[in-house]
Amino acid sequence: MERLSRKIDSFLTEWKKDKNRLPLIVKGARQIGKTEAIRHFARKNYQSVVEINFALQKQYRTIFDNGFEVDTILRNITLYNPEFSFPEGETLIFFDELQDCINCATSLKSFKEDGRFDVICSGSLMGIKYNEIESNSVGYKEDYEMFSLDFEEFLWAKGYKPDLIEELYQKMLTVTPLTQNEYDVMLENFREYMVLGGMPAVVFTFITQKNYSGTLKMQRQLLLDYEEDITKYAVGFDKGRILDVYRKIPAFLGKENKKYQISKVRQGARNREYVGTIEWLSNAGIVNVCYCMNTPELPLKGNYDPNNYKLYFADTGLLVGALDDEAQEDLRTNRNFNTYKGALYENAVGEMLVKQGYQLYFFRNERGTLEMDFFVRDANTLVPVEVKANDASTPSMNALITKEEYSDVRYGIKLANKNLGFNGRFYTIPYFLTFLLKRFLREKQQ
Repeated sequence: MERLSRKIDSFLTEWKKDKNRLPLIVKGARQIGKTEAIRHFARKNYQSVVEINFALQKQYRTIFDNGFEVDTILRNITLYNPEFSFPEGETLIFFDELQDCINCATSLKSFKEDGRFDVICSGSLMGIKYNEIESNSVGYKEDYEMFSLDFEEFLWAKGYKPDLIEELYQKMLTVTPLTQNEYDVMLENFREYMVLGGMPAVVFTFITQKNYSGTLKMQRQLLLDYEEDITKYAVGFDKGRILDVYRKIPAFLGKENKKYQISKVRQGARNREYVGTIEWLSNAGIVNVCYCMNTPELPLKGNYDPNNYKLYFADTGLLVGALDDEAQEDLRTNRNFNTYKGALYENAVGEMLVKQGYQLYFFRNERGTLEMDFFVRDANTLVPVEVKANDASTPSMNALITKEEYSDVRYGIKLANKNLGFNGRFYTIPYFLTFLLKRFLREKQQ
């Protein structure tokens, strides 16, 4: 197996076809495969590829010191490496680790106006001072946010073809139950994905070895790498406080309501002392923040309490890596995916929603008599999404759909280890088809 196919591959192909393409910034968390994907695209599509890594090749940070004229920049690049060539219309300039040279962003306007060369930048969200980049290049760049592999990309890695995934989707769209064989095989694939997560190195190791050997060690190393990066890049913050928050995520996910509470991160901790830490971890692509809505009604944006939230790992494999040894054994030996009170399922669903472009919201009233794991929306309706680790009843879902006070809710989605179905009030969808939910909500109304 040479490499993992990624969704960015087709995006880059379409970007190249656009005659009016802008310089591109590919951003995302660390170690999710940005650089490898861009290199693969570059090799296939350009006669000359000029790759500069501002983290490893610090001398290149000075190439913008004499101004932002394209010819001046190229002259400075060739001072450091005279072997680089720049045939017009056949050259991709790839600036990697953009966060280590913010001046690079200012050059994108010049490259766009010059028009002779294609430019792609890549950066870790952890280090990107995105406000600076935005002010330096507004109107002269396109952004693409990349994630670790989603479940569809994992299925591609396992050898499944798009035709099969389309067949599954058509059954979902028409609420036609899957055959037992389809269900069992896809559930097994999904359980593999839940244990592994989507970090490319972990998935690649599993696919090539055909077993889990070494994958837990890789996940735990990734967690340590992220800690090291927090220490390196959390400029202007108390790095210890960011690490406090990061390390406590599994403990809160192990609780019944999973609400994250700063007051319990460290004895005597106060919210005001941790201002910005959650946003920093979210902007870095390390966590997905799920905010509690004030009331279950539209619009979603602005209708939430910024101090009431849950924190999920942006990659469920990192949550698995963070579990203690006893939970690891329970998960792997007993195949108990309800480990940590269903946190693995919730984390995986939250991750799949974010990778489809959703922001995360939940609801829990003060008395705890009405609660819902997630909310999404279609064109007209607020849609509650319940994640059931077992096949328990859904009183909160029924209340949201039937009570007049929740007029924005007309139907719901129940994600469970159950086949496709619709009872007139909510759709039941197996966990492993969650990655198709946005398309389903868009097309089922047509």
